[in-house]
Amino acid sequence: MKIPAGSLVDISLVVLPAGQRAPQVPEDTQQVDLEMRVKGRLLSAAEPGDSVEIETPIGRRMHGRLLAANPAYTHNFGEPIPELTPIGRELRAILAEQGTE
Repeated sequence: MKIPAGSLVDISLVVLPAGQRAPQVPEDTQQVDLEMRVKGRLLSAAEPGDSVEIETPIGRRMHGRLLAANPAYTHNFGEPIPELTPIGRELRAILAEQGTE
């Protein structure tokens, strides 16, 4: 299925090929390419798996392998850390005591 030019897409490109990773990286990790994913607008129609060029939101042009159209943002900030929950209230109390709030 061809994805039309101008579509928001996700591409993948190899930053460091296997064998060129830092020496302190574990052996099994050194045997795998270090890949980067980038979102941007597709400059010409293409199919997933094709080598394509995109333009990122800041205007940078990048080449990579087309992964998907309309990619979802799936990152988050992880589970809440119980020890950090009261910090906001505690800080406000300290600032109030000092008269700086």
